Amino acid sequence: MRKSVFVPLVFLLITGSIFSQEFDTKKLDSLFATLETHDRFMGSVALSKNGKTIYSKTTGYADIETKQKINTTTKFRVGSISKMFTSALTFMAVEENKITLDQPLSNFFPSIKNASDITIGHLLSHRSGIMNVTSLPSYLLWNTQPKTRTQLLELIEQGGSVFNPDSKAEYSNSNYILLTFILEDVFKDNYANLIKARIAVPLKLSNTYVGSSIDLTNNEAHSYSYDTQWKKSFETHMSIPLGAGAIVSTPNDLNTFARALFEGKLITSESLEQMKTFKDGYGMGLFEMPYFSKKGFGHNGGIDGFSSQLAIFPKDHISIALTSNGTRYSNNDIFIAVLAAYYGKSFDIPDFSTIEIAAEDLEKYLGTYASHQKKLKISITQNNGTLMAQATGQPSFPLEAVAKNVFEFHLAGVRLEFDLENKTMLLKQGGGVFKYKME
Repeated sequence: MRKSVFVPLVFLLITGSIFSQEFDTKKLDSLFATLETHDRFMGSVALSKNGKTIYSKTTGYADIETKQKINTTTKFRVGSISKMFTSALTFMAVEENKITLDQPLSNFFPSIKNASDITIGHLLSHRSGIMNVTSLPSYLLWNTQPKTRTQLLELIEQGGSVFNPDSKAEYSNSNYILLTFILEDVFKDNYANLIKARIAVPLKLSNTYVGSSIDLTNNEAHSYSYDTQWKKSFETHMSIPLGAGAIVSTPNDLNTFARALFEGKLITSESLEQMKTFKDGYGMGLFEMPYFSKKGFGHNGGIDGFSSQLAIFPKDHISIALTSNGTRYSNNDIFIAVLAAYYGKSFDIPDFSTIEIAAEDLEKYLGTYASHQKKLKISITQNNGTLMAQATGQPSFPLEAVAKNVFEFHLAGVRLEFDLENKTMLLKQGGGVFKYKME
């Protein structure tokens, strides 16, 4: 549930692949050793098979200042993975005849624009058109302060609608904040108690709950961003994300939750099938996560400096979860590497070697680049001897020189290759190659 635009996790999809079952844990260990040596990732990863953890790895610090190391029970804010929990609770309410998927929002909050045309199902599948409250320009001015239900509703009402209900899908945390309030009303209990009583206790998730202020003495991790060194991030007040992103958990607990959800221990198979109904890329609290011919389901999340990913592959009875409190490398690449190791496919261990470039030599790269292939322009600037890139309307990010005229941003898998003579630049990301020219 970050301020930045949410991008669903997508794996490479190739059909007809042959998988071996040689689980290359030694190479995985080498990957995590490399990430730790180069200070690229702090967090925890676990892979579960038939409900049993068959691989786990932790690296980095829960708190850098006190050198408190991360362990397998260190708890992280998991951001939007919380939506899977909220969706499960919503289907429990449906199964208990407390609400229906086609019930209008006007039954609960009639003052929200288009409330009579927005249903519970639209909220679950991000088809309501309700503005995303975390995208408000003022969000970072108040996100660390507590908000009441009345205050959040006022912010959501003021934001209005960005499209007609059910005309398309667009990610909005507001949908799941509203679902939180609806669940609290129909169950007559607060969200934290609902998570505890209906999910955490029955599944024995001892490290899963709705978070509050971060408590190191309870083995909870702080989160960090990186700017030449790790800096502690602010803490979003958990009265704001609620069912959209307020849950704290561990990879082992997340895997247990995912397995229970898909094995009918929380909701019926009929309800699960509705969660797995996808339209315009969105399910009801789920995303599709294919890995080659393997069909997976799950969610990812981000809040403050935390990031997380959870996926389950029901036919193979495996699930994988990643929680991080600081990363300078693509979580998706880590996720794919773990799956590749399990399924006996190849994966690369990154090379983080760099070359030194004098600050005055960076000037020849500076400028604004445009492409016929992409609408976004990219501005190249420098800051204290570091080359910076910024796409239109997005935050800037630092680049590392990895070869002559070649720079990378590992966190997003971005590679920029410059041709200074022709004043062009190739952007390589996610298998795509896009040509840019300096304006």
